[in-house]
Amino acid sequence: MGLNDTPSANRIHIGFFGKRNAGKSSVVNAITGQELSVVSEIKGTTTDPVYKSMELLPIGPVVIIDTPGFDDEGTLGELRIKKTRQVLNKTDAAVLIVDATIGKTAPDYELIKLFEEKDINYIVAYNKADLVERPSNTGDNEIYISAKENTEIEALKEKIAALAVTEEANKKIVADLIHSLDFIVLVTPIDKAAPKGRLILPQQQTIRDILDVGAVSIVVRESELSETLANLGKKPALVITDSQVFEKVSADTPMDIPLTSFSILMARYKGLLETAVKGIAAIEKLNDGDTVLVSEGCTHHRQCGDIGTIKIPEWIKNYTNKQINFEFSSGTEFSEKLWKYKLIVHCGGCMLNEREVKYRMKCALDQGIPITNYGITIAYMKGILKRSIEIFPNILAELER
Repeated sequence: MGLNDTPSANRIHIGFFGKRNAGKSSVVNAITGQELSVVSEIKGTTTDPVYKSMELLPIGPVVIIDTPGFDDEGTLGELRIKKTRQVLNKTDAAVLIVDATIGKTAPDYELIKLFEEKDINYIVAYNKADLVERPSNTGDNEIYISAKENTEIEALKEKIAALAVTEEANKKIVADLIHSLDFIVLVTPIDKAAPKGRLILPQQQTIRDILDVGAVSIVVRESELSETLANLGKKPALVITDSQVFEKVSADTPMDIPLTSFSILMARYKGLLETAVKGIAAIEKLNDGDTVLVSEGCTHHRQCGDIGTIKIPEWIKNYTNKQINFEFSSGTEFSEKLWKYKLIVHCGGCMLNEREVKYRMKCALDQGIPITNYGITIAYMKGILKRSIEIFPNILAELER
């Protein structure tokens, strides 16, 4: 991914929902101006959610999601409906496509109920309007369109743009904590787990955030940190480290220099930090036979798996001196049935949008299950959590209560 690309997790996610043959895929193709989804008269042509990152005027960078029919049948149909429900957890704005020749039916009302339960702004688009006489007055969140005739498609896009406003667009990873011309040192280990030829996403995003505020980013490996700090000639305003080398970086960074991690900054960016700091206390209550869920937001591969499936479980076992059971999830798979776990340790969530991170957090809190993240867990076990959140005085105050 190029540095000037908007990551999918930072794009507004617009989901298209409805019954089979309502014309969802035709509407998606009309809105995007692309043959994004396969269109057919056969019911159930879309079998899995289709994701497409693109620029959509007047909104900007978005992810368009075309979903399977919500009235699908049989065992496969149930799986498709399950995937559609999972899409809702990351949807910032929803478009319900209804066949105008039929009107809303039970599956449509069920989807509307889900939109409202999950606090998702939505529009009802009555497709195939060329085949019916349109009513003169419709609700503010309703519109009659025709994908076939390309009628009112621009008006639909304007309505979507009005809905698709997320808090995340105005949030900063680190820019609100620093000033122009500050020196910020970023510690990024380059080992066999690092992607060859590039930096991982949180590092890219943080560097961009630093550039936006006019500060100076200095990127080093942990092995060069001490010498870099000695030779800078100016005290850095902040050191940000990869969690895996937190302990060494803390030892090499003088106490008068603020220190935190990419994972902690990402937790704040996604709305998880306060809950994650509170949740880590559960590690002290783990007993033999308890089960901990380690969850990654990206699909399982070595760069995430190395820390998630090996290092963190080992560190937790050594810290607690208990026989803990570990289970793992990755990508979009996140069970809503969490009561078997005594603690959930989540990754930084860089590949998930804010809505999905908050959904996962809410699932845990609703079931009384503590949830934290990689950076908080590692900092706590290494005895440096207070130091790593000192830049957030309100969060620190919560920890010290």
